[in-house]
Amino acid sequence: MEVVDGRNSNTKRKRDDVVPNGSSNSNNDIDLSLLEAVEKSQNAVEAPDLRTLKKLVLSFERRLKDNIGARLKYPDQPDRFADSEVELHEDLQKLKVLAGAPDLYPDLVSLNTVPSILNLLGHDNTDIAIDVVQLLEELTDDEVFDENDEAVGVLVDALVDNNVLELLVQNLQRLNDSDPDESAAVYGTLATIENLIEVKPAVAELVCERTKLFKWLMGKIKVREFDGNKQYASEILAILLQSSVANQKKLGQMNGVDVLLQAVAMYKSKDPKSSDEAEMLENLFDCLCCLLMPLENKERFVKAEGVELMIIIIKQKKSAYGSAIRALDFAMTKYPPACERFIDVLGLKTAFAAFMGKIPINKKNKKERYHEELEERIVSLIASLFGGILRGSRRERLLSKFVENECEKIDRLMELYMRYSDRVKAETERMDQLELDDLEMDEEEKYNRKLESGLYTLQLIAVILGHLWCSEHPQMRARIELLLKQQKLTKKDVKDILQEYHDNIGDVDGPEEMERSQAKIQRFISAL
Repeated sequence: MEVVDGRNSNTKRKRDDVVPNGSSNSNNDIDLSLLEAVEKSQNAVEAPDLRTLKKLVLSFERRLKDNIGARLKYPDQPDRFADSEVELHEDLQKLKVLAGAPDLYPDLVSLNTVPSILNLLGHDNTDIAIDVVQLLEELTDDEVFDENDEAVGVLVDALVDNNVLELLVQNLQRLNDSDPDESAAVYGTLATIENLIEVKPAVAELVCERTKLFKWLMGKIKVREFDGNKQYASEILAILLQSSVANQKKLGQMNGVDVLLQAVAMYKSKDPKSSDEAEMLENLFDCLCCLLMPLENKERFVKAEGVELMIIIIKQKKSAYGSAIRALDFAMTKYPPACERFIDVLGLKTAFAAFMGKIPINKKNKKERYHEELEERIVSLIASLFGGILRGSRRERLLSKFVENECEKIDRLMELYMRYSDRVKAETERMDQLELDDLEMDEEEKYNRKLESGLYTLQLIAVILGHLWCSEHPQMRARIELLLKQQKLTKKDVKDILQEYHDNIGDVDGPEEMERSQAKIQRFISAL
């Protein structure tokens, strides 16, 4: 199932969203409205206008000139340029007020201040570079963008044109994570890059083309110890990979598949210790699934024994259980060598245990939706096995699974068929009612809504039934006919689902692949 889980880009974390110790609301007798009024009056800052902007920029340029002059004149006497650095720091802090007036961003750009600010990312004093990181993070914050997209877009274009990506990553490489201030700047740099991508999606590829960000992110992910920046690095990597085939291929060439396998292998026999660490692990699997979209990375995954690692993780029944199944699903979709390796290393027993509903229970997977997603992944995985193993002893081993224990796997398949069929029927009836209420929908929208209700999984179940029927195994055919009859269904019902699937197969993988898929489905329809 070549669909990467959607990510909520609006839930960006803030480093300082932590309530200090001792600040609980225990004094309920205090007038909270009065406290809020006092706080607002203390924090109230008058929104700057164009005149204020020009004064801020002029002061900043003077401080910058003074600092450059002092450093050139007294390069070996820090005490002679320290004061100018303090003043420069103060003026950079003052520029943060512009985040409250994004309508002035185009004016900030036209005053040609952007190059001066960005050049400070390479300042000899790391504290000054950190000030610039903080300023850029605030100016590009998503809350600012939500209401002023055009003005923020002008600023982001100017930043990118003036090499903000290269300068941010160069500065990132010199920051020391063990220093609290520099660690915060690492976080701020990643946040700024995320902000830039949100405003200008093309930045996701540009930053990988122009900088060594991939190398830095992989280095961070390799570190065994968990911290907030490692978590954020995993999230940024997922963002960079999720919608860019170019990035997926580039990271694959940089040994990215192996690095990610090593990173998730740390959790093959243990669970994350916190919710943040658990989120990082999910991010790492998101990255791995994205990487497994291009064919060449599927090959790297198999060569790096990724199939074996995922089976080990599943057998350990830890929190990465479902993620490992998802990764296998991506690896095996339209890639027979992965399917062959899966059977050769005895993966069938593991997969069919999950297919039969023998899923380990823990806090994470008690949710009903988790079980549904896992069912859908397992169905997709088994459909991939049938599509990738067309003949020989491996095919026989796969088919034999549906005969053992009095065809219990076929019973389970029909149970899932009925459940997903009922969901799709309910959604179809709901859409028919909406049309009666004069809410018109075109055919594409109707089909997409049915897919969301479970039609795709139902189609894959029908495909598996088609494979079983075409095996011409008398016991399997008899069982399928019996179960259909018990549900007051006929083979025509399965044919109808396959026909709809046939008619809506897209050419995402090219016209030749589409024709092959349609021919296979047509063969099932004819055989039933």
